[in-house]
Amino acid sequence: MKYIVLVGDGMADRPMKELGGKTCLQKARTPNMDLIARGGNAGRVRTIPKGFEPGSDVANLSILGYNPSKYYSGRAPVEAVFRGIDLGPEDIAFRCNLVTLDFSGTGGRKSARMQDYSAGHITTREAGKLIRDINKKLGGREIVFYPGVSYRHLMIWKNGEEKIRCTPPHDITGKKISGHLPAGNGSEILNVLMEQSTEILLSNQVNKERLRKGQNPANSVWFWGQGRKLSVPGFKDKYNLRGALISAVDLTKGLGLCAGFDIINVKGATGYIDTNYAGKANAALKALKKYDIVYVHVEAPDEAGHNGDAKIKIKAIEDFDSKVVGAVLKGIRNFKEYRILLLPDHATPVRARTHTPEPVPFAIYGTGISPKNKKTTSFSESICRMRNALSFEKGYKLMDYFTRRS
Repeated sequence: MKYIVLVGDGMADRPMKELGGKTCLQKARTPNMDLIARGGNAGRVRTIPKGFEPGSDVANLSILGYNPSKYYSGRAPVEAVFRGIDLGPEDIAFRCNLVTLDFSGTGGRKSARMQDYSAGHITTREAGKLIRDINKKLGGREIVFYPGVSYRHLMIWKNGEEKIRCTPPHDITGKKISGHLPAGNGSEILNVLMEQSTEILLSNQVNKERLRKGQNPANSVWFWGQGRKLSVPGFKDKYNLRGALISAVDLTKGLGLCAGFDIINVKGATGYIDTNYAGKANAALKALKKYDIVYVHVEAPDEAGHNGDAKIKIKAIEDFDSKVVGAVLKGIRNFKEYRILLLPDHATPVRARTHTPEPVPFAIYGTGISPKNKKTTSFSESICRMRNALSFEKGYKLMDYFTRRS
């Protein structure tokens, strides 16, 4: 049996008046996802356990079959695994975004607002220059900055403080930062670093050039998602399946590495609307010849949700359906036995512009799977409201169900 998991990050949404009371997923044209929902078992799954912040780290950990209540340690340490950063037992990893703050108010930094959590989706090349400059001027033996992809970077605080209250920057777009700065024991160090970063960043030629072009400058670092080193049992030990993972973002790749998956990098995979959808699908089908299970993660719908752009989110969902799901459906029939698991990891509603914790729809299609509910006509959030539909309140149990042999 060959298994493939197709994750449209943040694809689930909430009804919007301007879409005639539909969600982006309902409004999008998704014939391939609809076919999977009609021809397989569809249901709802709670990927975010109650009491947890609704993030892709928690959600994808659940989907991979691991109980977040038992294993979750934070977002940044997972990304550190992918970067090859070896965390000591007392080291704390922080996500370090490059952001754009709006200082146009009369109160200076105290009245600054979060204008853009991604600094205009700054390029990896530009961001790398900025983070290396930050590390040169603010880093040292205890604090080290590591460049990543686009706006997503890491800061490692050796023997640092873990229990600091931090806010994801995408949660406060358009809001004053004053009520969302790091707080708690040790937070003063983070706040000083963030304040000092502004002068360094704005004096860098990269930002001078971005301003000249009318682009958002990366004028501050922003810390969040901290935690200690993650340790989970190997996926192969747990399920006796050898796996590979395809994604554009370090977080998902890091989770895959922690679980013992091989990581397949796809040229042109950006984590945004311009990602190489077809390349991911082709790489997944090729990988299935060698691996038992392939996990494919597409970030684009989530980014559109954070940007509050329904039109772009619908396009991202349609591209995911046609270029990834459609291609996989066509190619996977070359295998004698196969199953497909399709789902969002969580919801990222356009109006909320951040992740939300409600259950999301899923569908399982393929060998040994027959439709359970003939009323299922499409893949959308409406599946979550159907009576007698499959339901997994403990999201990590879904992988057990998906990989079972009956």
